[in-house]
Amino acid sequence: MALGFGNKSAEAPNDITPESTQEKSTNFTDDKAYGDFAGNVNSAENGGRGGKRSRRMNRIDRPNGQSIAGQGGLSNDSDTDASVSIGKQLELEAGNAIKYRTCSWQKTAALLFSEYICLAIMSFPYSYSVLGLVPGLILTVVVAGLVLYTSLIVWEFCLRHPEVKDVCDIGQMLFWNQKWAWYFTAIMFLLNNTFIQGFHCLVGAKYLNTMTNGGLCTIGFSAIMAIISFVCSLPRTFSALARIATFSAFFTFVSVLLATIFAGIEPHPKGYPAMGEVVVLIVPAAGTTFVAGMNAFMNISYTFIGQITIPSFIAEMKEPKDFPKALWAVTIAEVILFSLVGAIIYAYTGTNYNTAPAFGSLGNELYLKVSFSFMIPTLIFLGVLYASVSARFLFFRFFSGTKHMTSHTVVGWAGWAGILAVTWVCAFIIAEVIPFFADLLSLMSSLFDSFFGFIFWGVAYLRMRRADYGAGFVTSRGAKSITGAVFNVVLILIGLLFLTAGTYASVQSIIDGYNSASFGGPFSCASNGL
Repeated sequence: MALGFGNKSAEAPNDITPESTQEKSTNFTDDKAYGDFAGNVNSAENGGRGGKRSRRMNRIDRPNGQSIAGQGGLSNDSDTDASVSIGKQLELEAGNAIKYRTCSWQKTAALLFSEYICLAIMSFPYSYSVLGLVPGLILTVVVAGLVLYTSLIVWEFCLRHPEVKDVCDIGQMLFWNQKWAWYFTAIMFLLNNTFIQGFHCLVGAKYLNTMTNGGLCTIGFSAIMAIISFVCSLPRTFSALARIATFSAFFTFVSVLLATIFAGIEPHPKGYPAMGEVVVLIVPAAGTTFVAGMNAFMNISYTFIGQITIPSFIAEMKEPKDFPKALWAVTIAEVILFSLVGAIIYAYTGTNYNTAPAFGSLGNELYLKVSFSFMIPTLIFLGVLYASVSARFLFFRFFSGTKHMTSHTVVGWAGWAGILAVTWVCAFIIAEVIPFFADLLSLMSSLFDSFFGFIFWGVAYLRMRRADYGAGFVTSRGAKSITGAVFNVVLILIGLLFLTAGTYASVQSIIDGYNSASFGGPFSCASNGL
């Protein structure tokens, strides 16, 4: 992959030293927004732990748009533009009726918990049933580590470029401020978020069908979920949504905990003994196809990969330097919870009685309905979160620099509601056209996680190191530089694997499912309940 890291802000001799770049670098401590934080180029590689001496970090390019406070932009070619600093943004927002940079790291952690501690956890038993318990657990830890690493790269990029509002701004900057890169990223960004909204319309209908034993046409249940979610999407800042996020994450934890306990205490899983005794595989079964294995791996990856929202969250933080606190807390909780829930439920339901989501494996109908019911807040909120991220992105573009963005105006609120309505209508259509769970997870993972989970952040690492150390960045710090460069090229290749082999496996699985009548057709009234 030709990366051609040339740009005017990074032109430097091969033997450039970190000290010689300081005069050109962006100073994040002038406005005291970061205090003694050591914003050095190794911070992401060190897990976000700064050293004792504060340092500067170089931009990879000039600002390509306004900050969240409406400052900075294409007219300024300086890579030390103070107008986009965090302190300046907070100062400019001080008199606004609607303030955006209001999130503490605790509120950001709540948003991350609500994003990651979600219904997709209940696909882990299915993934382990295909991959085998040991490979499944290993892949869980590996994917978590990769996502942690790339999330710290995203954070470092946002510190260097505090005017960034969302991943689309980053996409444009990564590819040399080309406008086509912004449009490409924007399309992928909106599709990803709308697919996730559609996924929650689908699962919401599945829940309502399960509770009512198919009491209404599935299309009607999907529409009900879309309408409820639209209303809950109306708050305009992440700070407001963070309160609901805490509630959502807590009830999701209760839901999966109950499902795990119920799987352990009931005598047999649903359907027993039609397919014999419960079979638990340590390694994949002989004859497991590439399509099945890849889909199982994509399900695990989808649950972890959420870097697409991180720039949007950081853009509304009062102290972006604190983001790693939220990230580490969520990652540790993820690995423990996902591994335990996946392994325990799989151990009791086995390969032959496993379903996705795993609630359907519970043989006791009361157990199923009680545990599934605690998932209601997440069924609504996670779709709401992604709808808000999409609406925020479009709203900022349509109303940038106007009073409607920072004040309570009729036009502003009508525009916000209208954007949300369009996203939920599109989500409803997606839910009806692709009416299945595991395959939809796999398809979303292969199409979008390839870019937003791996490719973008491998390129971001390489470009940032090029800006810091010049054309010789690959060898400038010896083995550390070489290892970092090689590892991030591997990340790019992993993303390409997702995009190619992953998409093939997902599409083939969908085709096989339709051919075998494993799920209903598009816009069907047939119940999809568990």
